Amino acid sequence: MASYYIWTIGCQMNKADSERVKGLFDSWGLAPAPDVQSADTIVLNSCVVRQKAENRVVSKIGSLAALKRKRPDASIIVIGCLVDGQTDELRRLYPHVDAFFKAGEYGDIAAWGVSKGLGGANPPVSPFAKGGRDMTSLFARGREDLPSPFANGGENPSVSPFAKGGRGMTSLFARRGEDLPSPFAKRGENPPESPFEKGGQKGDSPVAYVPVIHGCDNFCSYCIVPYRRGREKSRPAAEIISEVRGMAARGVREVTLVGQNVDSYGHDLPEPADLAVLLQELNEIEGLYRLRFLTSHPKDMTLRLIRMIAGMDKVCRHINLPVQSGNDEILKAMRRGYTSANYRKLIEEIRRFLPDAALSTDVIVGFPGETEEQFLDTYRLLEEVRFDAVHVAAYSPRAGTLASRTLKDDVPVEVKMARLQRVEALQEKVAGEINSELAGKTVEVLVEKRAGEKWSGRTRSNKLVFFEAGGDLVGKLVCVRIDRTSPWSLTGEPILAV
Repeated sequence: MASYYIWTIGCQMNKADSERVKGLFDSWGLAPAPDVQSADTIVLNSCVVRQKAENRVVSKIGSLAALKRKRPDASIIVIGCLVDGQTDELRRLYPHVDAFFKAGEYGDIAAWGVSKGLGGANPPVSPFAKGGRDMTSLFARGREDLPSPFANGGENPSVSPFAKGGRGMTSLFARRGEDLPSPFAKRGENPPESPFEKGGQKGDSPVAYVPVIHGCDNFCSYCIVPYRRGREKSRPAAEIISEVRGMAARGVREVTLVGQNVDSYGHDLPEPADLAVLLQELNEIEGLYRLRFLTSHPKDMTLRLIRMIAGMDKVCRHINLPVQSGNDEILKAMRRGYTSANYRKLIEEIRRFLPDAALSTDVIVGFPGETEEQFLDTYRLLEEVRFDAVHVAAYSPRAGTLASRTLKDDVPVEVKMARLQRVEALQEKVAGEINSELAGKTVEVLVEKRAGEKWSGRTRSNKLVFFEAGGDLVGKLVCVRIDRTSPWSLTGEPILAV
């Protein structure tokens, strides 16, 4: 039996993409290989959002040259954000790679597999395709032809995020879609079957990622994502609901809705829809225990969404809300579309309606021009908010982005690393204090896998928990009394399994 191995690095969208490729290969009867050396087909799902990630991808690709010489019949494909519209240079640098596919090009991957005799005669057709095109993208949009928001020759976007009718920080209190109907209100209760239902998670894990919106329209000055994943394109609600319902029927118990800017979901659909309505529909699916969503943008998260989440029992009280910087001048240079005061107000509203919510954030240190005092603004915001988790990275210029073209990368590497380490030290202290409050308490854990001699899973607030127990507990909800805590995980004793 032919086998495959998928190596994934990067964001949750990449994880979702890998799950879909896995589902496609599984539907063809391919078997997962235990390691890259023994696989017949090797997929590298790449990320270039940071230089560190790109370095790892390049190293991984290079390491497979020897394998290809030893086993020329093995197929190697590279997908994800390393791949742009021009692959000639990649082919020159990595002649041992058989094919390159941009992020989301599931149809092209399927067609390639068919040509190699891996799968059926016809690749799946995208519900977004027109005129019977094959599924060149799950979100079927010609990204190569999308104009940059800076195409008018200036460095300012053509539409201000605070312009009338836009989606600026005013959206926090906007009633956008307040009376939006269910997408099925006039069509009955059963959405159409998703063509991806058999190509997604197959039940070997109780958790799954489901893309709901592809691409990003924000064009933050440092970010490569819009140039590699294209502009925002939402999937129809009916398709998402059908897919999640199918997953739940196969044993998936937790679904995370993912998008580079998940709060923008639905704004481009012909029928009224938004993230709150979608979550409300998914909250009713039988057999599904939990719902999460990633990643939110502070200028697009609405008060309406926060209020509605408070009334949904399956939506986990865990919100990832990247702040990136606590200094207004740096936020403006990043083109984030909000101020530190806006962000603090949003945190205040989340904690008012969701007092038990765990909060995580992303931070970039050493952005061009960042002074010590500007960094301290970020540091003080982290001290004040006390996040459950902070993902911190040192700025690295990404070719083609506005920052790389207009701003000098002038913060010395040693200063960047010192600031990064200070944030890490602060967060270790804060997370340790937050987690210590759970000692002696009982938490609900969705068991995901066996980790050595222990089971591991996460709480509704996304805390990683380890415990020892017999039997097969994957996909079970287990009540665990916590007896040891650390900044990174919790350990306890099971007292009840559901």
